[in-house]
Amino acid sequence: MKLTRTEAREKIMIILYQIDFYIKDNISFDVESVIHENLDIDNKYVDDVVNGVLEHLDSIDKSITKYLGNWDLDRLGKTDKAILRLATFEMLYYDTPKIVAINEAVELAKKYSDDKIVKLINAVLDKIRDEVEEINE
Repeated sequence: MKLTRTEAREKIMIILYQIDFYIKDNISFDVESVIHENLDIDNKYVDDVVNGVLEHLDSIDKSITKYLGNWDLDRLGKTDKAILRLATFEMLYYDTPKIVAINEAVELAKKYSDDKIVKLINAVLDKIRDEVEEINE
């Protein structure tokens, strides 16, 4: 069974959600084991993105925090953080077109979050995209 990118992103969100619990509670974990608990097949995209998010977690969180306004990253739900981290990684470190990363994140947020958070996620990711495009000009 091959996953579409949309399906893979949903799996990545779930994996990042789970890993966030392990990190917060200082529970040791093996990334590959967590991936395989959630995914029956090997998928290079899922492996690349999950490992990439974890590798760049500090810089990803700094980029997100910069545009949260009155919100704090820890105030967001773990699902919302996972969606933001996934999309931010794709925009900063992966070859996904930025608009695709934003649209996919918004669709995940519509499915798993409330309207206020959907708007927040969209706004934060738009600002990150604008910053990246400004740097690349």
